[in-house]
Amino acid sequence: MAQIIKHRAVIQDSWQLLEQDPIGALPFSGDVIVPLDLWTRESDTLSFRLGRIGVWLEVDADPAAIAPDLDRFGVIAVRFAQFTDGRGNSLARLLRERYGYRGELRAIGDVLRDQLYYLSRCGFDAFTLRADQDPQQALSAFDDLSEAYQTSVERPQPLFRRRSKGHL
Repeated sequence: MAQIIKHRAVIQDSWQLLEQDPIGALPFSGDVIVPLDLWTRESDTLSFRLGRIGVWLEVDADPAAIAPDLDRFGVIAVRFAQFTDGRGNSLARLLRERYGYRGELRAIGDVLRDQLYYLSRCGFDAFTLRADQDPQQALSAFDDLSEAYQTSVERPQPLFRRRSKGHL
């Protein structure tokens, strides 16, 4: 099993990520994360298999496409094709703030240690790092900055409001 970072700790990942449409090779049991297009075509069939189901989205996906099904997913993963593409951050905020998703939100793909702090502020709580990144060493990324001025999923009030109310 691969290691991931979840809730700022390194754990063994129990989910199997199906990178492509498996066309008949879908495991009958176990926890799987399927591509959005497979979920869209086969959601009824997938719901009857043994194990939990998750879905993964590309950064340009419309979260409205899965909004009615959010309570059916054990995890939603957002795949970053390039670490420089920030659209996944916006997608995470939409899932958390507009659609109210409270389950595991995982960043996958080209995910680097240097992104973890910012990804977590957008609502991600789990991370599958790129193969050349060490999850244990990457944990320190969450402490790179001690305070942020802007609002985030983690802290909906900006710094000046927290200061004025004595919440610091």
